[in-house]
Amino acid sequence: MSTAATVDTRIKDVVVTDETITARLVDGRAISVPLAWSWRLAAATSAQRANWELIGDGHGVHWPDIDEDLSAEGLLHGVPARRPHRRPPHTRGREPNRRRAGSR
Repeated sequence: MSTAATVDTRIKDVVVTDETITARLVDGRAISVPLAWSWRLAAATSAQRANWELIGDGHGVHWPDIDEDLSAEGLLHGVPARRPHRRPPHTRGREPNRRRAGSR
C-alpha cells in the first residue's frame, strides 16, 4: 500500500514584486524566490512583469515582453536563471575559427 500523496506542481497565479517572484500552485502551496533569480525580470518594468501567461498547462510561466520562462519545478528546486555568457570584447563580431574547404 502506498502512502505517498500526489502533488500538483502546476502554477495558477504569479505575483512579481520589486523583491520576489511568488508562484501560487493549484494545490495551495506558494513558492517565493528572490527577484534576482531572474535577471530578465529584475531588469523589467512593472508592466512587463505583470504581463505573463501560463504555459504547459501551468507547469511554467512565460513573460512575452522579455522572453522569460520559469518552471514550477525550477522554482521548487531553487534553480536561478542563468545569464548568457558574453564573448570577450576582442572576439565580438568575428566568426569562430572554421576550417575552409581545401585548407589544412
